[in-house]
Order: sequence, then C-alpha cells, then structure tokens
Amino acid sequence: MYVNTGNQATPFVLGLGCERGTPTDELIRLAEEALTAAKVDRRALACVASLDARAAEPAMIAAAAHFCVPFRVFDAETLEAETARLKNRSEIVFALTGCHGVAEAAALAAAGQSSALIVPKIKSAHATAAIAGGVFIESIEDVVANCEQNSSASLHSDSAWTTRAAAEMAS
Repeated sequence: MYVNTGNQATPFVLGLGCERGTPTDELIRLAEEALTAAKVDRRALACVASLDARAAEPAMIAAAAHFCVPFRVFDAETLEAETARLKNRSEIVFALTGCHGVAEAAALAAAGQSSALIVPKIKSAHATAAIAGGVFIESIEDVVANCEQNSSASLHSDSAWTTRAAAEMAS
C-alpha cells in the first residue's frame, strides 16, 4: 500500500526508457503494465520522465500525451546521481548513456528525494518502464510510526484516514 504521510502529495512518476524508433503502442502497453503492477490509477501520474536524449522521441511524447501529463527529461548526470537508489543497474546502459539506468532513475529524479521505487524496471522488446512515488507502508504499525515522525500529521485529526488505511491493509 502506498500512502502519503506529509502535507504535500508525493507524485507518482512513470519513468520510461526506449530505443530510438520504438513503436508507440509498445511503449504505451508497457507503461500501462507498469501502472497496473503498481496499482496506480493513470490519473495519479504527475509526469512521464526520461533521459534528455529521448526528448524528441515520438513514442515518449505520445506516451505523455496518452496519460495527459507533462514529459520531463533529465541529463545523464542527474540520472546517474540516482544510482544508489536503483534496483537494476546496468553497465551496458552506462556505456551507452552515461547513467546506470534510465527508467528507474528518471522516475526517482522526477518524484523527488523522499520517493521510492514502486515498480522497478520492467522491459518489453525495445523499452523499459518503472514507477516511483509515495511512501511505502507495510503495516498499521508503520502508519503509526510515520504519523508520529511527521510533526504535521496527527493520528487524532487523521483518525478517519487511519481507519481507512487499516481497512485497506486488512483486505
């Protein structure tokens, strides 16, 4: 279950990587698969993110348009700064792009430092996708601990939220 325990919403970000000339339908199918795996509604996406070398790639632009969100790109140096948080590092990708991963790193860079990977890299024949976003909560005890750590959150004022969260966890 993914929830936000702070005042500001942590966005869900779809990170994408692809070969030049990747078919649009392949990239969108993979993106939809990642959203399904994350149990994230497409309306919860803040943006699609990738490497700046793919800024003009038609399939990338089409994917962002498909989800009605902005397309953000990052340079290789920015994506490389996310390497410690990647689940799937690739020396081959590094040799080609200057960063150890595109989809995961772009999702994490766009979602921010407090984000985490929700769906690590998944692949199709010519593309990769990953989802990053909100805080991962494993148990009601974690919900309580997160609320206590966040001075702006209160279990008393958010009791309805806590009840809903507990019910979702039980199902």
